[in-house]
Parts: sequence; structure tokens; C-alpha cells
Amino acid sequence: MTRARGALGVLAAGAALGVASAAWGSLVERRAYTIRWETVPVLPVGSRDVTVLHLSDIHMAPWQSDKQQWIRDLSLVEPDFIVNTGDNLGHATANAAVEYALEPFRGIPGAFVYGSNDFFAPSPRNPAQYLAGPSTMRAHAEPAKLDVDRQTAFFESLGWLDLNDHARAVEIRGSRFELFGTSDAHRDWDRLDLLPANVDEMRSEVPWSEDESGPSPVSIGVTHAPYRRVLDAFVTQGADIVFAGHTHGGQVAVPGVGALVTNSDLPRRYASGLHQWQNRTHWSWLNVSAGLGTSIYAPVRFAVRPEAVVVTLTART
Repeated sequence: MTRARGALGVLAAGAALGVASAAWGSLVERRAYTIRWETVPVLPVGSRDVTVLHLSDIHMAPWQSDKQQWIRDLSLVEPDFIVNTGDNLGHATANAAVEYALEPFRGIPGAFVYGSNDFFAPSPRNPAQYLAGPSTMRAHAEPAKLDVDRQTAFFESLGWLDLNDHARAVEIRGSRFELFGTSDAHRDWDRLDLLPANVDEMRSEVPWSEDESGPSPVSIGVTHAPYRRVLDAFVTQGADIVFAGHTHGGQVAVPGVGALVTNSDLPRRYASGLHQWQNRTHWSWLNVSAGLGTSIYAPVRFAVRPEAVVVTLTART
């Protein structure tokens, strides 16, 4: 009898811990927004620092007023450049909420790429499916289409550059930047075959193409889903730093173990944070954001706080 009572006690304690963890993850941690601060030495010697605000996976719903205000307050960081790595919309009527959240950044230069949740609304699914490998869009499902054209027009009105399978150039605080990106690799929408030509065309059109006396440009790769093929292609193309999102940092992690999944072919140790990515003899800095949101059908985070990332690009030593 004593042994049976002990076993029941252990089971009861385990159940209570599980309930408490679920409550924490769904009610507290998914709204415990934080800023991760990083410094990356990629600028030419003597350059002034450039502050980059990296936003990703906002997954906005109209009623998420706390998230909207928190994002607005990020303008106090006074970034020099914004990188948005997609999945901004989390509901069919969320455009106005995203616009309200990002309006304070009007006039600050930036760049963006999209994830599939900028095109299609989320749908109910079993979260356990993520443990089996990268998620897929079900063939029999017809997800609601989102107003991505409205979002693109808004982003461009802010002064942000569309990098979805495009390359662009910009000069910030005396530093020259080459930017190139892809569409969502998670849906196989990326056109890596176009990348070299896009970069060559951009380089032929930049104002400093004939000026050999200025600083060497810094190359930045931007993608939503950090699949290895994309990262390898960016490194081959000469990226000094790559910005990505999509993983949610695993969304649920085990303390001492880390993320259980990345929803891609990216190894789990790269689920979020600042890393170095190597392809043969070349490497690049890689910043993977854990993102700010979740699907409204899986509103939980555990040991992975929602984040924005402030990356200070500084001069090499």
C-alpha cells in the first residue's frame, strides 16, 4: 500500500508539473518579450557602428495589443536599419495591427523577405507533427489567403527594400551594404539559381560601382527559413552575415538540452542565436531569431522567450 501511494504521489506531482509548465508556456512565457543584444565585427576598419534591428515571426493577431505596443517601443533603440525575416501575419485581418506596430519605424531604412504566413493564414494542426520533421502544407487544405500586396505596399512605404529573390544596395552611416535574399525556402519558393545574376545586376547599378576609393561593401544575406542549401549559397556568394527566422527557436526547449526541433534541416544547435556557418573554406556569421510570435493554434513557448534582436555591426579589428 505504501509503495502504491508513493507511486501515485509521483504521478500526481508529475501531472501537476506538466499543468504548471503548460500554463507558464501558454499564459506567461509566450508574452515575455525580450531583446537579445549582439555585436558582430563585419565593417571595414574605421567604420562607425551600424545598429540593426532584426524582427521575425511576429505572427500578429488583431487582439495582441501588448505585442503591438512592445514592438512600437522598440523604436526607442533608434536602429539605423531594420531586417524583417517574415511571417508577420497570424490572422486574416491582422494587416492593420502589423501596420500599427511598425509605423514608428517609418523613414528608417530596412529590408524584408516573406515566409508562407505572409501569404496564407494559419490553420489548426497537431503540434506533435513538428517533432516528426519540417511541417508541410496539407494538400487537401485550402488555407485562407492573406493580403500580402497590402503588406508589401506598407513595407515599401516605410522605406524598406524587398529582398524576396532580389538583391539591393544601400549606404548607411558611411558603410556600403550589398543585400540579397530569397523567398521562403520552407515552401521551396527560394530561387537560388537566380542569386548570382541578381547580385551581379545589383553591383552593376550601385552608385559606387565606379568608385574604388570608398570602403569595401559588406554583404548581407536575408532569408526566412534557414535551410542549409540557402546558407551554403549565401556563404558561397560572399555573405558576411546572414539573418534568418522561421524556427521560433524550437518554440519548446528542454533546459540543459535545448531546442527539440528547428522545423527545417538546420541542426538543433543553430535553432536560435548568433553562430558561424561554414561552407567548405568560407564562413559567415548567422543570426537566427527565435521570433516574436506563435501560431494562434499553438500559443505556447517554453524555455524559448519571444525576442527581437539588436545587432551592432562594428568594425573589424
